[in-house]
Amino acid sequence: MKQPRSTIKGRWARTHGEPTPDQKPLDWVTIRRLYAFTQPYRSMRTWLVLLVIIRALQLPLLSWMVAKVVSGPIAHRDVSGTWRGLLVLFFIVVTTELNFVYRMRFALRFGESVVYDLRSAIFRHVLAMPLSFFNRMPLGRLISRVTNDVDVVRTGIQDVVFVSTVQFGGMLIAGAMMLYYDWTLFLVVIAFVPVVWLLIRYFSARIRQAYREVQETYSRFTASIAESVNRIQVIQAFCRQGHNDLQFDEQVSLHAANNFKGAVESAMFVPLLEMNGQLMLSLVIVLGGFQVCHGRVGLEPLVQFLFLSELFFGPIPILGRQYNQALTAMAGAERVLALLDSKPDWADRDTARPLVELRGQVAFRDVGFEYEPGQPVLSDITFDIEPGQTVALVGATGSGKSTITRLLSKLYLPTSGSVLLDGEDILNINGETLHQRLASVPQDNFLFGGTVADNIRFACPTASDADVRDVAERLDVLDLIQAMPEGFASEVGEKGSNLSLGQRQVICFARAMLANPRLLVLDEATSSVDVMTEARLQVALKRLLSGRTSVVVAHRLSTILHADQILVLAHGRIVERGSHAELVRRRGVYSALYAEFVRQGVATSPASAVLSPV
Repeated sequence: MKQPRSTIKGRWARTHGEPTPDQKPLDWVTIRRLYAFTQPYRSMRTWLVLLVIIRALQLPLLSWMVAKVVSGPIAHRDVSGTWRGLLVLFFIVVTTELNFVYRMRFALRFGESVVYDLRSAIFRHVLAMPLSFFNRMPLGRLISRVTNDVDVVRTGIQDVVFVSTVQFGGMLIAGAMMLYYDWTLFLVVIAFVPVVWLLIRYFSARIRQAYREVQETYSRFTASIAESVNRIQVIQAFCRQGHNDLQFDEQVSLHAANNFKGAVESAMFVPLLEMNGQLMLSLVIVLGGFQVCHGRVGLEPLVQFLFLSELFFGPIPILGRQYNQALTAMAGAERVLALLDSKPDWADRDTARPLVELRGQVAFRDVGFEYEPGQPVLSDITFDIEPGQTVALVGATGSGKSTITRLLSKLYLPTSGSVLLDGEDILNINGETLHQRLASVPQDNFLFGGTVADNIRFACPTASDADVRDVAERLDVLDLIQAMPEGFASEVGEKGSNLSLGQRQVICFARAMLANPRLLVLDEATSSVDVMTEARLQVALKRLLSGRTSVVVAHRLSTILHADQILVLAHGRIVERGSHAELVRRRGVYSALYAEFVRQGVATSPASAVLSPV
């Protein structure tokens, strides 16, 4: 049975963040900020505005000329005058259409240019955000901001602004000319303005809210798609297709309902405006015809007035539709600008210095950390690593091992205490220059689309093919890579989907070695490598770790038997520390872990034979 839509909406609000706060329609602060994105294209913008003004003048002129020919030479059966009038009319038509063509071209180029800058700004902003931001922001929402929200902003920039200016400008000029020809009839027309204003005021709030909900539910089901595709293996493994399909159906149903709600409001709003215009035109014909029949005005002024009134009334439904689009664009702009306004949880200090050289001395001093306030993940973490040493982190899942590596990599900042590199607080070191001297092999073995060589070269884009091959030889995995269908030119697929877990791990090792870092972080470095491959990698790892300060997180203890120091963590605290031999003799937590390791037969495997245990 489907859950109530209010329940679905509430659940998504709790897990994916609240919608953008309600703002005034056509908020001028938002408009000014969007206007700033047009500044690099001010020349194009100036020409576009000029073409729009000319077109706003041409349309009333065209209606006036048609009325002039009909009420003048045609009414008086003047053939030669009619031909002259038609030639002038033809010239106006041609120039008007040429203007329209170039206005459209300029508008399209202008809109695309601004959208390009907006998307680039969003992408740069997102890449600069710390990891905590991505823990809160679902992937689907980010995709929705860059695609759907920016697209509706494009419509507002290249269509709404200029179409509305043309139509509204034509209305003003037509109104001025109508006032000149018959001010009494024009007063009748003006009497309908309050009615139009009340219609706009009533429907604008309803339509604005509907379109905001459309944008919000669009980003929700986009997030649902992204999450399901990224976790398709888990979904299929647990036979959750039906459940996920039901959830997605609920999200699409909610989005469709909001779309329908917005369409219903628009379907009422625009026809009412159009009917209002038709009523005004009918009243003008009745009153104008009455004046002509009684000789109060001539036929020619009435014909002029009627043609101009069509130009005055015709734009009303067009402006109504543009107003709807403007509200949609504003909803998208609010969300895009809210993303650009999002502040990182932390940033490098202005006084942070570039890291010119790194010897590799690491010190944690009473470090504490919380992902969520009041929920400590690490407490009182203190240890030292001398340059060139290897420190291993051991402990149960959730004990804080990976969090320590993230603090060392300055992906997060400690909540309390300090992390020191070469005696300098990491807060005073520029994060980018630190990352240039640090390499990491993460637990998820993430690869980018492209070839094997491209992914190894990711650590050093200027590396030659010979450099890439040399790294594979030093790791003793050249034959494993050459065994792939096209060797180094093999396509890895999205996230490495064409490769086995072990092959992905090998590529991540080669990528780290190519970076030639002073500080190396290995998070579950051999978790995805089979025992035989691990045996081959142990010697290569020893070479890789030699002379570098290294922090190794591992469940497979064969990886860390020769570490200079092993830190055993439990519940975010260091409960034991020492070498492998020392910790085994103490018969504490580590000894129990190692005993289980041996009991499972891993210690007697080829991998442990390379680094024989005590």
